[in-house]
Amino acid sequence: MRSLAVLAVDDVIPFDLAVPLEIFGRTRQEDGTAAYEVQVCGVNSDVPSKFFGLSCLGDIDYLEEKAETIIVPGAMSYRSRPSDRLRKALVRANERGARVASICLGAFTLAAVGLLDGRRATTHWMAATELSRSYPRVRVDPTVLYVDNGGILTSAGAAAGLDLCLHMVRKDYGTAVAAATARLSVMPLTRDGGQAQFIAERPRSEADSKSINPTLEWAETMLGEKITVLDLADRAGVSKRTLIRRFHEQVRMTPNEWLQTARVRKAQVLLETTILTMECITDRTGFASVAAFRKVFRKTVGVTPQAYRRAFR
Repeated sequence: MRSLAVLAVDDVIPFDLAVPLEIFGRTRQEDGTAAYEVQVCGVNSDVPSKFFGLSCLGDIDYLEEKAETIIVPGAMSYRSRPSDRLRKALVRANERGARVASICLGAFTLAAVGLLDGRRATTHWMAATELSRSYPRVRVDPTVLYVDNGGILTSAGAAAGLDLCLHMVRKDYGTAVAAATARLSVMPLTRDGGQAQFIAERPRSEADSKSINPTLEWAETMLGEKITVLDLADRAGVSKRTLIRRFHEQVRMTPNEWLQTARVRKAQVLLETTILTMECITDRTGFASVAAFRKVFRKTVGVTPQAYRRAFR
């Protein structure tokens, strides 16, 4: 069993706090025993948030001295500097080798104590510019779901925290355990950290007419067909060269990489929710053959389609 502390600060965002408790608290090892000992810790024993207060929190000493993993949720008062006590606890925990991860605006806390200096990091796209401006030594990437620097990890907003937590479970205990945990949360296991934050949620601008979201939505309904890059370009009404450039800018993948990932995600859903044969799933997801489907699925997800399905039974 691994020890894990979730930090609670004043004005903590309830969703950000609940995500690691839900994911790590539900995770079970293959023998059915709990995978993590989870404690909510705070500098103070009582912490207010917008909708409720938290009481009887674990002592910050547990976070500083014992926890192998520390999760730092976001707070509505994220512009406030951490107290000296919290700064000391996080720095000492990192120095002794604890893994530290932030969810959403929690990146501001890590940046304020210096843990993100010289590192690539992300946060909610709405706050990314502010994070970069406030902490110029941080290499902010506003486009990705999460960034794993080994001992320091950061995630974007809301659901990206789920992706980060499942990513950490997978690193700790393997794909089968992470898949079973994902099933309890009724979500697919794999959304790679490099996947873009949803383009549709970005601020409206003159560049909206260049968004490839409509093309992606169309392609997702056509995955059972043989879709080429030229088909995507025709649908978007641009040249192949322009399409490739927009994919790189907005999705951080090539069109072919995106198509392959979308097909794997659709296959995950079919494996989780149906008893379709591998042949049927191959046909519905547009892979050239069952052998090609199995090869790509294993490379992307880390296990075979059969093993992935078993994890969800």
